[in-house]
Amino acid sequence: MSIKEDAKTSPWDTADYLKTQEDISDYLEIAFESGDPQEVYAALGVVARAQGMMGVSKKAGLNRANLYTSLTKDGNPSYETVDSVMDALGYRLMPVPTGSKQRVKI
Repeated sequence: MSIKEDAKTSPWDTADYLKTQEDISDYLEIAFESGDPQEVYAALGVVARAQGMMGVSKKAGLNRANLYTSLTKDGNPSYETVDSVMDALGYRLMPVPTGSKQRVKI
């Protein structure tokens, strides 16, 4: 039997590795710094899954199934949805001057 036949793999899920608040903050910061809304939506979805989508959806007052769909790279959530999810995760959207390297401590 070859190594290939014995190898077992599982799909990578970033949510499995977001264990601390610092991990989550760093992950979200990188997504927001990308400037790509789809990256932000997907990152919020990963963090919501890491913290438990059911609880996040209840805290945000939003439908869990819709969040799974909205918080992906192909999603298109409203500002209100993003703001509600951020709040449920313990964050808020804040303006930071362009070019600023200062990290806002939460």
